[in-house]
Amino acid sequence: MDLSRLKQELLDACLAEIDDRATSLKKVMEDAQQSANDYGQPKDRYDSYRTQLLRKRDLFGQQLGKILEQRSILERMDAEKVHSMVGFGSLVITNKQKIFVSVGIGKFTFKGEDYFVISPTVPFCQAMEAKKVGDSFDFRGQKFSIKDIR
Repeated sequence: MDLSRLKQELLDACLAEIDDRATSLKKVMEDAQQSANDYGQPKDRYDSYRTQLLRKRDLFGQQLGKILEQRSILERMDAEKVHSMVGFGSLVITNKQKIFVSVGIGKFTFKGEDYFVISPTVPFCQAMEAKKVGDSFDFRGQKFSIKDIR
């Protein structure tokens, strides 16, 4: 498969994954709010159950905000751009793994193959930053060589 097309399909799959996560978080937030509403007002001044439910909802809201920020970053990415060096938006094929430098989703299985969808700020990405095809780099005692970049 053409790596440029693969990169676009991988980007689309990442967007779908983020949408799934956002939908799940919205559901959990709604459930926490509904539970707090059903519980009603605190029974006495030491009753913190409703407050805990609302705090839980707020924490999920913060996670949702981060996920929506990731989605916004992915939407602005140009999958057509071909990179000569490792950087934001690169699909990097090494001798050991395939890395998509975009946002921090983590290990992601796509079309039966594992990809690591990582942020440019993680140490692994910083170790290979500005490297070109044919370059090698060391990370935590392992040697990686870059076979292709898109």
